[in-house]
Amino acid sequence: MPASRSGRALAAQPAKAVMPADGARQDRLAALLADMVPGARIIRVSQHQPSQTWPSPYTRAYDERGQPIPLNRTQRGAAARWVISTFPEANWDEAHDLDLATGILRPTVGACASSDGSR
Repeated sequence: MPASRSGRALAAQPAKAVMPADGARQDRLAALLADMVPGARIIRVSQHQPSQTWPSPYTRAYDERGQPIPLNRTQRGAAARWVISTFPEANWDEAHDLDLATGILRPTVGACASSDGSR
């Protein structure tokens, strides 16, 4: 360690973590996902893959008309992990939709109403 003028070694100072603003982090995530899945408007993330009974991060992508966009296995897993780690406070027992235009995450149940008008 380098010595100070007093002849004593300088103590190492802890590094200060710089946390980005929540909005900036969400915007960066939305931009990354939009680049990874061209044409996607909504990314739906859940902890349950339809073909499995045990928890497994899963993603679906939809364009602006609501049509599904095919994703490969790597895209599904990476996108789900990124969204879940960016929004740890969300209740991941239910599916959530991430709007790539705004970066806003909404529970899927709240985003969709049934055909008879009830939720």
